[in-house]
Amino acid sequence: MNFVLNFPLFLIILSLVSAVVSVLLKKEAARVLTLVLAALSFSLNTVLFFYVYRSHESFTYMMGHFPHPWGNELKISTLETVISLALSLVLFLTVFGGKKQLSEMIEPEKAPYFYVMTDLIQASLLVLAYTNDLFTGYVFIEILTLSACGILLIRQLGKTTLAAARYMIFSLIGSGLFLLGVIFLYSLTGHLLMPNLKESISALYQSKEYRLPLLSGICLIMIGLAVKSGLAPFHLWMPDTYGSSVPAASGILSGLVSKGYIFFLIRIVFDVIGTDVFYVSGVHNVLFGLGAFGIIIGSIGALRESSIFRMIAYSSAAQIGYIYMGIGLSPTVGIEAALFHILTHALTKPALFLSAAHLTDAAGGAKKFRNLRGVGYADRFSGVLFTFGAFSMIGLPLTMGFISKYLFGMAAFDSTHTKMIPTLIVLAVSTILNTLYFARAVLRLYEKREGEPLPKVRLKAELPFFLSGLAFAAANLTLGIFARKYIEIIANGIPFF
Repeated sequence: MNFVLNFPLFLIILSLVSAVVSVLLKKEAARVLTLVLAALSFSLNTVLFFYVYRSHESFTYMMGHFPHPWGNELKISTLETVISLALSLVLFLTVFGGKKQLSEMIEPEKAPYFYVMTDLIQASLLVLAYTNDLFTGYVFIEILTLSACGILLIRQLGKTTLAAARYMIFSLIGSGLFLLGVIFLYSLTGHLLMPNLKESISALYQSKEYRLPLLSGICLIMIGLAVKSGLAPFHLWMPDTYGSSVPAASGILSGLVSKGYIFFLIRIVFDVIGTDVFYVSGVHNVLFGLGAFGIIIGSIGALRESSIFRMIAYSSAAQIGYIYMGIGLSPTVGIEAALFHILTHALTKPALFLSAAHLTDAAGGAKKFRNLRGVGYADRFSGVLFTFGAFSMIGLPLTMGFISKYLFGMAAFDSTHTKMIPTLIVLAVSTILNTLYFARAVLRLYEKREGEPLPKVRLKAELPFFLSGLAFAAANLTLGIFARKYIEIIANGIPFF
């Protein structure tokens, strides 16, 4: 076996060890260790991606060389590696660019615990991307949930505690539903390893034996992960959670944690249920309906908000709706659009949260739009970065957001007639709503107050945030302008193609 295939296991173990070591370190040392770990994860996943992409094969890594059912496996293909390297990059840029708020909002003696939780989040995301065992995925779903609650509670305010409690309640409901689904499938098949599950589920479905409990188990798993990722109507924890936590934590939760759950759901569709069973059984129609509903509800919620952070949070609910709608459209272009939008949202939302934090700092801590008039002149880099992120979410050409909406439109034409018209209507309405609430925010940032001088201009932004913002914008533009190659890579990783 080629040594490169050991990289996912190395990174998972290093992330867990780093979480333990960070407890013993001071704030800055723990931060550096987390950044080095994220950079190493990005580098090794990039090497692994090129190895797998050139070989045109997927590989199975048997941990400990023990066969099923005693052993565990990792699956390594282009799809897993490209998502893992993207999420590692986002984690690095979010922690690096959020240095100012992390230093100001977290007490120095508690700061190492933030990086402990961040390391555990990275370990969980890697496992959800690579594991070939359904129960191992469940274990790290729980670790991811507890770590996410930890980075919320690190800022010990009354509203953050309340937000973390609400997030925990929704997450536990989702975890319980997911575990029940796993129990159903295990009781029917006797397997937890994904390839064995897929084979048994296909045979059971075709034989029409135990079809009701089989579909019940599948639905429980899908709904459980939908609840945990914040699909409407299970998105009610988002506004308070994103609005009260440290901006870097909001970026990690929105850009990474929710995407980890969704990508694991897509992997279950491919590697556990099978696209033939999933798209014939009708389960995808439930996700399509909830996704379309989430797009509209999230957009309306964002339009009604008067706080910049809560507006971004509702926008996240709408963007998650796009991903689920794509999953429900088709196993080809629909899934392709959903996977590309995972990258779009992961690269855009942390930049929006970080730039919004700097803009509110320039406005004296005010978060309401009425108090943000002209603040784009006070912090010009943050204003430009926020505007660029808003343009990407609206779907202006040259950005990733435009490519995402184009792919969803193509997926609508690739789907059935009963879904094509509703999808196109939802895309049109949501684009109008996106334009309204993001345009309102951007115009308010550059609105001049009559009779008052413009706010004092900051000549330069804080260096880590400046470099991080440039990297987010450059990655977004690169994937927007040269989208064809990335779409081809994603398509090659989808088993149906």
